[in-house]
Amino acid sequence: MVENTQSAWQTAAILIARLIFGAVFLMAVSFKFMDMGATASYIAAAGFPFPLFLAWCAAILEVLLVIAFLTGVFFTPAAIVAAVYVIFLGFSFHGPSRWTGNQAEFGFFVDHFVFLAGLLFAAVHGPGSILAVRAGRS
Repeated sequence: MVENTQSAWQTAAILIARLIFGAVFLMAVSFKFMDMGATASYIAAAGFPFPLFLAWCAAILEVLLVIAFLTGVFFTPAAIVAAVYVIFLGFSFHGPSRWTGNQAEFGFFVDHFVFLAGLLFAAVHGPGSILAVRAGRS
């Protein structure tokens, strides 16, 4: 049996972080499900082919990420996949080509790196020892 070496504040911080990760992706997928057509239009405007298909792929990925973050199952691989996804989104939808048209895009771009840092930290440290399914934890 593994002994719990986390303090109460560490356990709380990890659970709050997992809830935040889950909530961010839950909000993202909720907007997709509320108007998949608008998501597809946004994807098309960025120049990607098959926008409706890609919108559905993104929605499915985000649902899986929500499940992983909230349950802890496959947490580390999910955090790594989420990190790659977040950076892809940052460059694709808020990258340097968008900064001249709207300087706020630079802020959105930088925010993706902040999120990336949290996801990488989570990938290294895992879901914590409380309220985490152990399957797939590396």
